[in-house]
Amino acid sequence: MTHAGPLVATLVVALALAFALGFATRLLRLPPLLGYIAAGVAVGPYTPGFVADPDIAGALADIGVALLLFTVGLHFRARDLVAVWQVALPGALAQIAAGTAIGAAAGALVLGLGWSAAPVFGLALAISSTAVATRALEEKGRLSGEAGRIALGWLVMQDLVVVLALVLLPVLAGTGAQDSLGERLLGTAIELAAFLVAMAFGGRVLLPRLLDLVAQTGSRELFTLAVIAIALGTAFGASALFGVSPALGAFFAGVLLGESPLGHQAAAETVPLQRVFVALFFVSVGMLVDPAAMLAMPVASLATLLAVLLGTGGVTFGLLILMRVPVPAAATVAGAMTQIGEFSFLLGALAIGSGVLPGTVRGPILVAATLTILATPLMQALADRLAVRIEGTRRMRVWLMRRGRARLSHVPPQGLVDHAILVGHGRVGRVVAAALRRHRQPYVVVEASHAVAEALRAEGVPVVWGDATRIEVLKAARPETARLIVLGMPDGAGCRRVLAMARAMNPTITAAARAHDEEEAAFLEREKGMGVVVMGEREIALGMADFAMTRLGVDPAAAARTVEELRAGR
Repeated sequence: MTHAGPLVATLVVALALAFALGFATRLLRLPPLLGYIAAGVAVGPYTPGFVADPDIAGALADIGVALLLFTVGLHFRARDLVAVWQVALPGALAQIAAGTAIGAAAGALVLGLGWSAAPVFGLALAISSTAVATRALEEKGRLSGEAGRIALGWLVMQDLVVVLALVLLPVLAGTGAQDSLGERLLGTAIELAAFLVAMAFGGRVLLPRLLDLVAQTGSRELFTLAVIAIALGTAFGASALFGVSPALGAFFAGVLLGESPLGHQAAAETVPLQRVFVALFFVSVGMLVDPAAMLAMPVASLATLLAVLLGTGGVTFGLLILMRVPVPAAATVAGAMTQIGEFSFLLGALAIGSGVLPGTVRGPILVAATLTILATPLMQALADRLAVRIEGTRRMRVWLMRRGRARLSHVPPQGLVDHAILVGHGRVGRVVAAALRRHRQPYVVVEASHAVAEALRAEGVPVVWGDATRIEVLKAARPETARLIVLGMPDGAGCRRVLAMARAMNPTITAAARAHDEEEAAFLEREKGMGVVVMGEREIALGMADFAMTRLGVDPAAAARTVEELRAGR
């Protein structure tokens, strides 16, 4: 009898427990990630029962982080980074410096660390978890707004600082002394420059052309496989060839690929897999939790936790206010980033392994990471309430009026305003588009056929290629600012799904749909927000009936009333 290997056992048990506990926390109206972390504690080495393989769980977590950042990058734009650079660059550097100083003071006073070890400990407490921050912003629906752009620019700067820190660690430890510090920094700068050049060429030229060729085959399976291979291949290549973290490599690949017309469908293909592996990331975090270690050094753990709350959340919020970022956006960024995670684990593990830090710091770092990740939803809620109170004070209103808002570069809105969304450009969509074009009404087409989408794009028609039943594709058509959505899809279930998503983003949007039989038409007509449902055979019959009545001498107005009554089923 054959038995499942450690990979299968770890994957199945971790996913099953993550689902069960995540579902339980959701029923309690808590974020599912709390259940995922609890699942990790249950399968970790510090609790009785089944013990998952930590190496396998860690590898699966790395895949999840890479896919998450790739998907985030697909929704991000290079101009978004440029727009917030004047805030993210100085702000992140100042926050890292202040957070490192606060963490170093805590390490020196409570843990007795020396002058060379304390800054390393402090730096590990000043770097937020990219996976946790982006997921928190995404769940709140704020990832695509001003706060999301600032947070992502901030996280990119933190990631670059981590890369430099990993270069400096061997120098502090006295290992690899054959190379001078200057040579190491120069080598790192060259690697980063080579990485950016490779990303600029590959992301703007090679990857879009590759996906375009795959899309022309019409195979959804091949397209999905190509997107996943690009995301994970870029992450692995960035780490192996350029010494850049896989998460940063995947993020930049997504940013550059997102500029192409294929980006929306690429995002739609990666989301389901990304969600599964991100859940495994939080399971791997829970596996690191040692309840005994959390209780062994209560004073040091509490001091470390306070250093993280103050050095990441407090300092971030204060710096953003000083840089004239609106208070609600500043609170959103600070609330999402008041935690530490994967980079803190990496820095701490390498510093302990190289002898820069003693092994006793592992417990406090894990306690601070675990508790701050668990408390992220609470931190977001507290930050939002704090923003409301601060904005309500007279002194803050006067200060904001005097200082004005931050002069962020203007990012023009994507898409159209007060437009119509035509889902499908077949026999129905073509006629509707021709009518709107004749009267110069704005519209955008969502088309599943790549060939048709490319032909429309060549004609200058605004078009989004992809499956409209995927939320990432529909979002690209900007339903939140649209007035009308025309559902020319032949699938009634698909029409209902698209209408539900569109109305969730814009409750006032009006819809027109097609149906193939009376039952489907009646079902669609009961949908909220449905303006008109057209059934092909019925409209043919009504047109012929109208002709027959007028031909036989019936008054045209009376004939029109009869047609409307028949159309309504009376």
